[in-house]
Amino acid sequence: MMIKRPTIVAVSGLSSNTGKSTLVCELLGRLPGWEAIKLTRGHYRSCGKDPQGCCVSDLLRDEPLIRSGREANYEAGKDTGRFWDAGAANVHWVIVGEDQVEDGIKQALARVTAPGVVVEGNSFLDYVAADYAIMCARAGENKMKTSARRTLDKADALYLSTIDGCDAKTARARFDVWREGLSIDLNLDRLSLLTREDIPQIVMLCSKSAGRVTQTIAPQDPQPGTRYQL
Repeated sequence: MMIKRPTIVAVSGLSSNTGKSTLVCELLGRLPGWEAIKLTRGHYRSCGKDPQGCCVSDLLRDEPLIRSGREANYEAGKDTGRFWDAGAANVHWVIVGEDQVEDGIKQALARVTAPGVVVEGNSFLDYVAADYAIMCARAGENKMKTSARRTLDKADALYLSTIDGCDAKTARARFDVWREGLSIDLNLDRLSLLTREDIPQIVMLCSKSAGRVTQTIAPQDPQPGTRYQL
């Protein structure tokens, strides 16, 4: 039978601190009724960073931990709190170990009831095909993640964020300078190169496709309570 599933917009990063969460908030603020998913991978030992910051080692379980709803995951200043403040209809925080990513992201997607969802994270693209995938990079220096090149192959667009709010021309020029200094070749020719000025066009693209994605599944495929299968 044919069933609808939410439009999935992926926001990943070429490196850390590339403005992923800021872009997610920009999109959520312009996409009324959409939900958000934040994917956090952890290790069963402390990462050595501030436990109140990024470390989630104490939250890892034998199964993926998914915290949905404002009461479960709202905290002012944290990414999930920012998503709520931006206007998300619901926020799902997925906390997983290295081998739980696929199960965790699919469980979270099964909870989405909105026509569209913005997912922040890199590794979930190894298991779920997004309808539109955006890779974020700084207009200047980037310290590439090991998974970035693999994720880049799945991206539809490269979004250049800036710290000083420079214009699109300057942002692209700064990125070109950084790219020319790399020892590896990043093939970006097939990607749309976007800046903050292009957010209205991104939102328009997302809005047009929201709720129109369908998938054919066999009647016996879905488990009780599952809205769709990826």
